[in-house]
Amino acid sequence: MKIALPAKSKEMDSELYESYGRAPYYLLYNSVTNESEFLDNSAVLSQGASGIRASQVIADNGVKVLITPRCGENAQKTLEKAEILIYKSVPGSLEHNINEFLSDNLSLLDKFNSRMYKD
Repeated sequence: MKIALPAKSKEMDSELYESYGRAPYYLLYNSVTNESEFLDNSAVLSQGASGIRASQVIADNGVKVLITPRCGENAQKTLEKAEILIYKSVPGSLEHNINEFLSDNLSLLDKFNSRMYKD
């Protein structure tokens, strides 16, 4: 299963980026093969709808789970249409959050932002 996380940098010990749609990078982790890759977020420079654009890229890469600190309503709708589950991250690194997910210690994100955030 492919898992995506918004990342501050291209390192497994990186912290998660606070704003899903504006993250500079996304970590894609395959829980079957234990392989990971980082994608540059081309939507980060968008004037608007960065979360929707990022969600389309995530979906196009076969992701089934997103782990993030927060997510906007429009991005959530796009992810939901792609049948991607959204989990609430915990403080710590990308690797820590993956391990917490695989240990079934994360809960589904249940609050979505209704307005855009600018970094």
